[in-house]
Amino acid sequence: MKVIPLSLQQTNGRQLAGQLSGPLRHFLATESGSALVLVVATAVALLWTNSPWSAGYTATWETAASIHLGTLGLEMSIGHWISDGLMVLFFFVIGLEVRRDLAIGELTDTRRVVLPLLAGFAGMLVPALLYLLIAPSGEAGAGWGVVIGTDTAFLLGTLALVGPSISTQLRVFLLTLTVVDDIVAVSVIGVFYAHSIDMVALAVALAGVVVLVLLSRFGVWRMWPYVLTTLLVWLATIASGVHASIAGMVCGLLIPAFSPRREVVKDAAIRFRAFRQSPLPEVGRSARDAVARAVSVNERMQLVLHPWTGYVVVPLFALANAGVDLRGGVFVEALTSPLTWAVVLGLVVGKFVGIGGGALAGARLRMGRLPQGVGPGQVLGGAALSGIGFTVSLLIIGLAFESAQLRAEATIGVLLSLVIATALGWVTFQLAARWHGETSAGLPTVLSRPVDPERDHIIGPVDAPLTVVEYADFECPFCAKATGASREVREHYGDRVRYVFRHLTLPEVHPHAELAAAAAEAAGAQGKFWEMHNQLFLHSDELELQDLAGYAGLLGLDVEEFLRDIDEQRHAARIREDVASAEASGARGTPTFFIGSQRHVGPWDARSLIEALDAVPVPDAAQLP
Repeated sequence: MKVIPLSLQQTNGRQLAGQLSGPLRHFLATESGSALVLVVATAVALLWTNSPWSAGYTATWETAASIHLGTLGLEMSIGHWISDGLMVLFFFVIGLEVRRDLAIGELTDTRRVVLPLLAGFAGMLVPALLYLLIAPSGEAGAGWGVVIGTDTAFLLGTLALVGPSISTQLRVFLLTLTVVDDIVAVSVIGVFYAHSIDMVALAVALAGVVVLVLLSRFGVWRMWPYVLTTLLVWLATIASGVHASIAGMVCGLLIPAFSPRREVVKDAAIRFRAFRQSPLPEVGRSARDAVARAVSVNERMQLVLHPWTGYVVVPLFALANAGVDLRGGVFVEALTSPLTWAVVLGLVVGKFVGIGGGALAGARLRMGRLPQGVGPGQVLGGAALSGIGFTVSLLIIGLAFESAQLRAEATIGVLLSLVIATALGWVTFQLAARWHGETSAGLPTVLSRPVDPERDHIIGPVDAPLTVVEYADFECPFCAKATGASREVREHYGDRVRYVFRHLTLPEVHPHAELAAAAAEAAGAQGKFWEMHNQLFLHSDELELQDLAGYAGLLGLDVEEFLRDIDEQRHAARIREDVASAEASGARGTPTFFIGSQRHVGPWDARSLIEALDAVPVPDAAQLP
């Protein structure tokens, strides 16, 4: 068969997004899209403050607003409600995302996070030192925290504009290092920019934190206990004098995240079918609760809150804090102010040197590896864009400076940094592409090793015009379903398709996967690979050695030879070769399908796979059923 490959240039945006997990794709899309809203809000703030109606700008945010419940009440200006109230939601969502990444996301693999963490720490330390080099003392010296943060929304938004056309791997790298940014920045706000501390209120807040830990420990799946407890921690934190942002981050970090468990998903499916058969209110409520149990509280909260923080909260904060009256020579004075240039130097140069130098030095010292597909020049480009502080910077400006003049000078420094960092990033990416050929920063999308009929496990004619390659492991709870889908595909196309199975064992999450793969190969050595393949998927939750021996006996294999084959690891090299080819092809999870030589993106049900196969430009495509 002659496979007609699809070139990388034909890869569209939908395919690129498929390189990432669903929650991470959603996070990146929300952050990137909200960057435009953030720019508009900033422009409106600047136009408003420099218009004949500028007095209304200040008056709006200084207007008092209060909430009362009997004798209890909370009163703040609208500006403080935004920074101490709505922005807590922003930091809460960041905490949710970090917790999810630590539990089931990018931060679970320590090999991938060493360089981003190192770069993140260096990207905070170097900017702070450069800032203090210019503004070491006095009230200006207290603003060193202004330069430590990176605005994720602006970072990802500008990366989409000036970065490589394919930048998914670089985006994940930058998102990982902003985890350090966010945690340290919020800690700095809570500790160094706190007012006088009320220990009683702080004790109440800590008690609320303990309650969140207990809720998570006992597996409480309903959302409202977490919401009420977080609200209590927020109120107590405000009363304590510690900035409320730290309450948001800490509470978000304590909201549990987990992958869907097979038995819980199965229970939800059963209850949903029961509701379809008997659409009664109590049956519907049972089905709804079962579905809620299958999805972690963390991800359910993100689904609700993330769009609001990205498209409403952060832009509203920018509208309330980015307004600087540039009339009367204020802008010219700011250009001669050491504080303005301390901010610019810290953000633009500090982030570029700290993040870029930290990542490249760590890679050179073999402390970690750059992400697959990401070049040194692209790391430097991302480091340059990380000099966009904005949200956290503006928040700290409001906390660090009492003087309106210093606030204006620091804010102008942040706005200048936004422009300069964007320009520096664009230039760096252009040079990296021209001098080093770094035009893409994404995972590979093409099968790295062509199908070999002499080596690969194949069902169907070896010269069939259509090919489906599946990378899977036998303990993956969803691979068995996908295997059923591939069976439907074979029935649909008959002799026009060949199905190829390759191993992608994930021992970190599926501890029996390597043993099961060895069992399949040991059965293959006796001519029974596909029979064992079916048994393993049929019993994917029963993969102990004694279980495997039982399946071998059931299939009529020589059990002693089968066990000796596994014990001596005769096929370990072959399994490792499959895993290496999966990584080189951009496969990161199971199941991953390739249609011909191109990685399939999207659902792996039979209908989706058939649609993808119908789109393959093979010579006899017109005769396909």
